[in-house]
Amino acid sequence: MPGYAKDKKRTITRLRRVEGQVRAIEQMVESDTYCIDILTQIAASTSALKSVALTLLDDHMDHCVREAAEKGGEEADEKMQEASEAIARLVRS
Repeated sequence: MPGYAKDKKRTITRLRRVEGQVRAIEQMVESDTYCIDILTQIAASTSALKSVALTLLDDHMDHCVREAAEKGGEEADEKMQEASEAIARLVRS
């Protein structure tokens, strides 16, 4: 079971909200909305998506990584490396 299972409904709701924001941005472009207003909405959407990513990362650390660390061995090393790479991708984005 994925680490986000307990928050799945909330995560889906948040992702649907981001999807709606992105559709609204598309409509703003189609309507020739002022550039700064579009950029403001893009920043809000990006922030909302990053918030979802951080929640998923937190769930992964609390569930998958913790479980692997308790078992130890190669699986723990793999999960730690996986988490580190995910964090690096988030930081770069």
